[in-house]
Amino acid sequence: MESVLQIIFTLIIIAEFIIGNLSNGFIVLINCIEWVSKRELSSVDQILIILAISRIGLIWEIFISWFVVLHHPARLMDGTVLTIGIFSWTVTNHFSLWLATILSIFYLLKIASFSSPAFLYLKWRVNKVILMILLGTLVFLFLNLLKINSHIKEWLYRYERNTSWNFSMSDFATFSVSVKFTMTMFSLIPFTVALISFLLLIFSLWKHLQKMQLNYKGQRDPRTKAHINALKIVISFLLLYASFFLSMPMSWLSELYQNKLVEMLCQTIGVFYPSCHSFLLILGNPKLRQASLLVAAKVWAKR
Repeated sequence: MESVLQIIFTLIIIAEFIIGNLSNGFIVLINCIEWVSKRELSSVDQILIILAISRIGLIWEIFISWFVVLHHPARLMDGTVLTIGIFSWTVTNHFSLWLATILSIFYLLKIASFSSPAFLYLKWRVNKVILMILLGTLVFLFLNLLKINSHIKEWLYRYERNTSWNFSMSDFATFSVSVKFTMTMFSLIPFTVALISFLLLIFSLWKHLQKMQLNYKGQRDPRTKAHINALKIVISFLLLYASFFLSMPMSWLSELYQNKLVEMLCQTIGVFYPSCHSFLLILGNPKLRQASLLVAAKVWAKR
């Protein structure tokens, strides 16, 4: 039964890997083409490019780790392989989470409407706010890498010094639990900030939608439909982000209690979020949506 589920999850991860590379690669390609042609790029497009690149890296890291753990677990005992693998996961996961959080803050400040002086102050300086947050996240990344590095050094010291200690997944699980707990704790801050931003944006959109339905023709009005679609995209984004974040403590607990089924499910969710959310970004961005429709029309015409 376990081998059958392993095959199913492997097929799902392969599908998510292909979809994630195509969707994120499409975002990078379209924005880079515009950058070259117009010699300028908006703040949101710059965020989207870096976010898509970080997600491609994260998807590749999870994909490679999946097959290494399944087919070559002994390679994890190599200090260089272990350090490169965990550091690449830490860096790509950091930027994937924080850039998604920054994107939620950007949309909040650009779209939401609040009369608070503090909100208006941040709204007028949105580019500076985004830059300061991005630079501030590097401090968290540095601290995260320091903590992760201490776990790696401790693990390698124990493994190399104790010659009678044979390799076993249960021993490695102890180290893995420490790393995943650290990653979860450092991911809590961007998730909390993103959650607050999403909820404020949803509240603002919903409040504005209520006013529009009173003043116009309800859901038949084009602007009302646009707000409803925006609400759907934001809520979908929030659900995907929340599922990805929750998969991290679930993965930590599954490693702690050695539940392989839950661990495989968490890894599958880990690839699902950066792959599928990029489609939402394409659908929610007029330029990317139009480009995707043109590509789809050309592909269909060739058939």
